[in-house]
Amino acid sequence: MSTFSNFNFKDKKALIRVDFNVPLDKASREITDDSRMKAAVPTIKKILNDGGSVILMSHLGRPKEGPEEKSSLKHLIKHLMTLLGGVNVLFADDCIGEQAVQKAAGLKAGEVLLLENLRFYKEEEKGDPAFAEKLSQLGDVYVNDAFGTAHRAHASTAVIAQYFSSENRMFGLLMEGEVAAGEKVLLSAQRPFTAIIGGAKVSDKILIIENLLDRASDVIIGGGMAYTFWKAQGKMIGNSLCEEDRLQLALDILAKAKEKGVTIHLPVDSTIADKFAADAQTANCDSAAIPSGWMGLDIGTQAIVDFRNVILNSKTILWNGPMGVFEMEKFQNGTKSVALAVAEATSKGAFSLVGGGDSVAAVNLFHLADKVSYVSTGGGAMLEFFEGKTLPGIAAIK
Repeated sequence: MSTFSNFNFKDKKALIRVDFNVPLDKASREITDDSRMKAAVPTIKKILNDGGSVILMSHLGRPKEGPEEKSSLKHLIKHLMTLLGGVNVLFADDCIGEQAVQKAAGLKAGEVLLLENLRFYKEEEKGDPAFAEKLSQLGDVYVNDAFGTAHRAHASTAVIAQYFSSENRMFGLLMEGEVAAGEKVLLSAQRPFTAIIGGAKVSDKILIIENLLDRASDVIIGGGMAYTFWKAQGKMIGNSLCEEDRLQLALDILAKAKEKGVTIHLPVDSTIADKFAADAQTANCDSAAIPSGWMGLDIGTQAIVDFRNVILNSKTILWNGPMGVFEMEKFQNGTKSVALAVAEATSKGAFSLVGGGDSVAAVNLFHLADKVSYVSTGGGAMLEFFEGKTLPGIAAIK
C-alpha cells in the first residue's frame, strides 16, 4: 500500500471510489447536502495538481432494477465542476462498456471523468470479480476515498483492489483521515476516554457499547435508549421508548461496566412531553419517575450539567448519537449542550471524534463542525469500525 500524499500521479490515471451518495431534491434533482462531495475534493485536486487524470466512480441512491433517471450521477456534474474550480468534468453514461473504456483511454492530464452509477449493475453489490476487473482496467492506480461504503464488500470498494499491485492501491486523503482518527480513538486513546452514545435503541448500539467497555473510562448514554436502562432497574419511565426484550441486556451491560471499572452515566432527569409532537406540553422530571402518559424526549437540566462535567474532564471523546429528539426545537437542548461541551473540551486539548448521521447533523446544525477534532463521513462504516469489525474497504487496501 502506498501513502497517497507521497505518491506522484504525473501521467497516471487514478480510478477513485468516492462516496457521492448525496441527497437530491425530488423535483429539481438539485443537491441538498454536498458535504460528501466536498470531502473528496482535496484528493481529486492533489492528483490533478500532480499532472494526473481522475476517473470517479460512485453509487447514488438504491436503484433496484438497473438504470433509473433519478439515480443518475449526471445530476452531479454541474456542481462537481463548481467544487473543482471550473475543471471540465466528462461523463460516461455507463460505468463499464465501450464508452467508459474509450473516454478513460482518451483522458488527458488534468481531466476528470465521472462514471455512471455503479449500482445500476447488481454485480456491484454482489462483489462480482468480473465486474470489478472491468472497472479496474480503466485506471493505472486505485484510490479508495469512500469511507461511507468501507463496510461493504462491494466490487468497487473491496474486490477491485486485488487487480492493482500494492504500490498502486491506496487510501485517498479522506480515507486516510478517517482511519487515522478512528485508530487514534480505538487503539491509542488518552484517558479519561468518554464515549457518548445516544439514539433510540439499545439494539442498534449494543456492539459498540460492548467493544468500548474494554477501552473507555466513561460511557454517557442518552436518547431513547436510556429509558431501557432505567426500566431494567425497575424505574418508572411512563410512555418513554423502551425495548422490553432488551432489559436483561441492559442489566448485563451495567454489570460488565462495573466489573471493568467503567462508569456508565445515565441522565438523572429528562425533558418529558405529553405527546410526541413539536407542540407537546413539556416538563422537567426525574428520569426514574416519569408519570404514565408522559415520555422522555430529551435529557434534563441536571443531566446536562452532569454530562458536561464528565466531557470537560475527558482527554478523548467519541460521540455517536443524539441525546433526544433534536429535530424538534423543544427537545434539542440536551444534544446542543453536549455538542457545546465537546467543542469546549476540544478547545482545551481533548481529541474529539463525532460520527453517525444524527451526531454529524447536530454539530452542523449548531455550527460546531470546525470546533471538534474530526467529523466522520461514514455512518454505518464508523459504527462497524467502533464495534471492532474488520471493514472490507480498509482490509482490501491494507
